[in-house]
Amino acid sequence: MDGKRKPLFSRNKLVLALMDIVIVAIACFFSRLLITEIGYYSSYGLNVIGRTFIIYAIITQLIFRLFDLYHNITRYENGLDYLTYIFANIVSTTIIIGVNLICNLKLLTTKELILSGILISVCMISYRVLIRFMLMNLVEKENIRNDKTEEEYKQKNLLIIGAGAAARDIIKVLRDTLNHKYNIIGIVDDSPYKYKYSLSGIKILGNRYDIPKICKKYEVEEIFFTISRISPKDKKEILNICQETNASVRRLPSTEDMIKNKNIVENMKKVEIEDLLARDAISLDNHNIESLIKDNVILVTGGGGSIGSELCRQIISYEPKKLVIFDIYENNLYDIQMELNFKYPIANIDAIVGSVRDKKKLEEVFKTYKPSLVFHAAAHKHVPLMEVSPLEAIKNNVFGTKNVADMADKYHVKKMILVSTDKAVNPTNIMGATKRMCEIIIQDKNRKSKTEYAAVRFGNVLGSNGSVIPLFKKQIEKGGPITVTDKEITRFFMTIPEAVGLILQAMTYANGGEIFVLDMGEPVKIYDLAVNLIKLSGLRPNIDIPIEVTGLRPGEKLTEELLMNEEGLLDTAHNKIFIGKPLEISSEEVEKRINLLSEIVESEEHSIEEIKDVMKQAVPTYCEPEKRNKKIRDMRGIAV
Repeated sequence: MDGKRKPLFSRNKLVLALMDIVIVAIACFFSRLLITEIGYYSSYGLNVIGRTFIIYAIITQLIFRLFDLYHNITRYENGLDYLTYIFANIVSTTIIIGVNLICNLKLLTTKELILSGILISVCMISYRVLIRFMLMNLVEKENIRNDKTEEEYKQKNLLIIGAGAAARDIIKVLRDTLNHKYNIIGIVDDSPYKYKYSLSGIKILGNRYDIPKICKKYEVEEIFFTISRISPKDKKEILNICQETNASVRRLPSTEDMIKNKNIVENMKKVEIEDLLARDAISLDNHNIESLIKDNVILVTGGGGSIGSELCRQIISYEPKKLVIFDIYENNLYDIQMELNFKYPIANIDAIVGSVRDKKKLEEVFKTYKPSLVFHAAAHKHVPLMEVSPLEAIKNNVFGTKNVADMADKYHVKKMILVSTDKAVNPTNIMGATKRMCEIIIQDKNRKSKTEYAAVRFGNVLGSNGSVIPLFKKQIEKGGPITVTDKEITRFFMTIPEAVGLILQAMTYANGGEIFVLDMGEPVKIYDLAVNLIKLSGLRPNIDIPIEVTGLRPGEKLTEELLMNEEGLLDTAHNKIFIGKPLEISSEEVEKRINLLSEIVESEEHSIEEIKDVMKQAVPTYCEPEKRNKKIRDMRGIAV
């Protein structure tokens, strides 16, 4: 503040007020002309018009100032502001008609005054709209002039999918702030009643099947998918059609994201691969989950990892008495602790650095916190890495799980849930074999303990650390190539929140000894994923971004399975959760297999092949990947 009083009227406001006064004069003159037709040019008629003009102008100015209308920023005025102008004019006209009738001021007739009010409203709003558009164009031109290069701000041809409220809002934002960046060529919508109609002046050009033709004709570079209420099947079909074009595709953000950032255009997200999986939303029995978690102490091992951290996010929403997060990697542990503390400031959360290999540390944690439920997600999971470090997989996965299971029994945990993997079924690699051994251990432990032990088995999760999708995205950002190990390799996929929600639901069904199998949908070809990701980026596979087939990695299987031949499926109350029948392995046999692995861990000299041979004795279904892949190729009729 400089201590100076601000002028009552700035230059801009004064100009607007003078223009409004001129409009009042013109309106009075023409209303007399249009209704009375004669006498307007006589001295008496001019006196009537003059008196009316003076009184009308004074009343209008007083009302406009009362409504504070001259403090509006003309460039940002909208429909509500224009309605206020109309209302102010109605008030002004009503007052002058009333004064004229009561005081007999010999002004214009009531009909002429009403017509004057209408003309004033129309003219005032019209010139303000004109000023607004002129100012917006000037600002846009100034922005372009001030930017580094003209090419950087070349308009992109944009197609909008969906003729609803979101599309209307997006069009408004684009026109107000990003008109120099986007040229909206049209809208597509499946409703036949909307065809050839317009939304906010933008024509509806056709339906979903017209998208490729429209994109080719108008050289569309970007597509905005604005439909929020749509079935996964329809969404997938429309997005697949969009992939036939060379345009990049963005979709409407979630409601939560839109609330955080009110600029809907800036928040438009790139279409992700999960948008193409056509998966229905998973419903959970939150009451049963809450009854097990609320006011209880919950321990999550490996709580900083992809699955572990999402477990923590969902568990904390059910208001546990305390959430204990246990992880060896302090950076991830710190990140999830800070995230949860920020979102749930009154929640009771302890983050403990430690390894499941460390029995002494585990005992300290169990003795201190006495958890009611344990979710065991700590594990080495990268197949190729474990192939060259098999002993580390055995130490961490097998004996880490045994340590947690032993502590759960000793400290009377109600339930322990092991996070397992489809790679445990007929494993062709050390990682999968160790996870199968983990399943065997907890099933055996369940027979001996009052604690209820169960495992949840599922496939790949989209976006998890080290998964294929983040790798493909990085490769695309660098211009390629994308590397795929085999054209025929398939995997089951599920989103992280889906998988974790079903883990929590499976916990409520666990009576002990079960291996829960999640419905992962249809297996997806990794090569097709690579193609789809390239297309979603607005690029062309094997033209803009090459795809290289590098050959299967050590221990890699062509296709994963969710059940072994000996297992069968039993239904649960949830249509996406099934139970694999437990295989009967005696406790003596399990102990024998654990001792075999313990000996190889404790021995001083051992080759990788020797470790694998011992692993095959512990897990008889473990076989070499070449044999399994040959069998799969033979079944599919695929040539090598």
